[in-house]
Amino acid sequence: MKRILFTATILFSVIHANAQFTYDYLKAADNYYKRADYASAAQYYEKYLGNRKKVRKEAYNPYVAQGSVLKPVANASSEQQAVYQLADSYRQLNNYQKAAPWYEEVLEFDKTKYPLAPYYYATSLRALAKYAEAEKAFSYFLEGYSTEDKYRTAAEREVKNLRFIQEQLGKKDLHLYTINKAGAGLNATGASYAPVWLDENKLLFTSTRPDNKSGSHVYINRVYQAEVVNGVAGKITKTELPQPAAGHQGVVSLTPDGQALFLTRWTIANGKKTSAIYTSKRNGDKWSDPVLLDATINVPGANTQQPFVWPDGKFLLFASDRSGGYGGFDIWYAPISEDGKVGPAANLGEVINTPDNEQAPFYYAPTATLVFSGDGRVGMGGYDFFYSKGSIGKWSEPVNFGHPVNSIKDDIYFVNRGTVKNILEEVFLSSDRSAECCLELFSLHRDRLPKKISGIVVSCDGHTPLPGATVNIVDPAQDNKIIHTQITGADGSYAFNLPDYQPLKAEAVADGYHGNTLQVSVPADDESLTLTTPELCLVKIVTPAKPEILENVYYDFNVATLRPESYPALDKLVEVLNQHPERVIELSAHTDSKGGKKFNQRLSEARAKSCLEYLVEKGIDRSRLKYKGYGASKPIAPNENPDGTDNPEGRQQNRRTEFTVLSN
Repeated sequence: MKRILFTATILFSVIHANAQFTYDYLKAADNYYKRADYASAAQYYEKYLGNRKKVRKEAYNPYVAQGSVLKPVANASSEQQAVYQLADSYRQLNNYQKAAPWYEEVLEFDKTKYPLAPYYYATSLRALAKYAEAEKAFSYFLEGYSTEDKYRTAAEREVKNLRFIQEQLGKKDLHLYTINKAGAGLNATGASYAPVWLDENKLLFTSTRPDNKSGSHVYINRVYQAEVVNGVAGKITKTELPQPAAGHQGVVSLTPDGQALFLTRWTIANGKKTSAIYTSKRNGDKWSDPVLLDATINVPGANTQQPFVWPDGKFLLFASDRSGGYGGFDIWYAPISEDGKVGPAANLGEVINTPDNEQAPFYYAPTATLVFSGDGRVGMGGYDFFYSKGSIGKWSEPVNFGHPVNSIKDDIYFVNRGTVKNILEEVFLSSDRSAECCLELFSLHRDRLPKKISGIVVSCDGHTPLPGATVNIVDPAQDNKIIHTQITGADGSYAFNLPDYQPLKAEAVADGYHGNTLQVSVPADDESLTLTTPELCLVKIVTPAKPEILENVYYDFNVATLRPESYPALDKLVEVLNQHPERVIELSAHTDSKGGKKFNQRLSEARAKSCLEYLVEKGIDRSRLKYKGYGASKPIAPNENPDGTDNPEGRQQNRRTEFTVLSN
């Protein structure tokens, strides 16, 4: 009996000791968590939870006494709370691989205690590139979360973002893009970003790489330049631009003549950034001490940064969180006078700016395209590049460049040297898509597919296709030079390819038709790969119908009365008209030159009318018959001989009755 009691006492002591150790792990984890030491908190929560993969909804708690031996412990969190805070610790450490399964376990707990667990589970899945699962998780969160706050707003946008991401990753044209991380020269230790062309072969950029000359390893932003030959950068040097010892500067933009630049200078104190825009003049390979722009640009108490000089030098664009905007950072603009004075500033407008952030403007004049980065619209994630067509005061709705120009991380600062049409011909951009800490420089190129222009040649009468028509495509800008010729197919169609859209003219001809032309304009969406032109309609050449003489039709002298011997000829005409019930004819009568002009005209009209009335009596619908007298105006033989004597044979031929088919 004593041995049994001793064994029980030892066993209970072991259980009590294990419980105390477990409690100590939990208490330590809670303390670390409260102090935001998430790495330590995660370590101790893991020890507390041990190797258990699941926490039961009503799990055994070693800190609650069984019977009356142990007193309840009120200072430590529950097991469910420990699981939630372990998941949150890993999320705070950006270790989503470990955060996701713990959040997934929390989903089985009481939703009212952990309402944001589905939201953070979804964000973890998104960070792990599990986009379809993340979309479902955000939708699940929205179903059970009715509070109208920032989490619901963010989740609603994330659902749209995730659908956009999946759509972009499945695009059919990804093979057209070539994107490469710049070499080690441009991307050294630290950040490298905000590329700007100084001239044809020199690229300015901002970097936090260590300054070997000063011996300092503090990450200070400075302006550097690189020589770029055939896309390869070399000879990296720090730009001779004066800089305060303790301050940062970079993100520059040059005037069109390259003799002045604008730049951002900023300081960071107690975690708060303060930025302003300065200007500097060029002196050979060096630059003057930057001068602060006045308060019309650098509003006191606001951050002003990321200047961009309009291609013609007449405006300065920049980002600022000054009051009077639409949200966080907005894009603003200010005129630049001929003497270089800048201001006053105005907001670029609500078409461009959102309640969130828009930054790093760039304008490409050949295509009238504004490029900027923002985090306030549907996108891939973080900051995305957007573009808008237009000019100051009038902008189109911004469009996301999509993948792979954008990534699921931050993409900001864009410069290009594209062609007139291809803004993505030769791009440098900065992104942290393949980095853990910082922005890096990338080059990007997109092949521009040829544009297909097609159309159809038809007959204006009935709009039926015209096969065998010759279509010439001419360029008005090259004195109507023919750039393409094609014969239409059986369906009347034609098609041709061009590197880019341009104003053209299509000229078509076909046998039996009058030629015609069609202006081919550049479509509103010049990124579209196909353009179908309106029908090119040709009018049929109509040959005037040839009159046919009604032989053996006679009238009484100088009157319109038909003689009986005329009836057989007119009866044959009745028979023909009955065989062709849709046919319409004109009956015409002619005289010789004897008699007065007016008399002959009246006589011929009366004779033609007599023929019409005969046909009507024989059952021909009057609507199918026209009549006209021509008098002596249309002779078919001479009324007189060359010597002036009378020509009886010619006069007899001229005294005639004819019919002409007007339509079948």
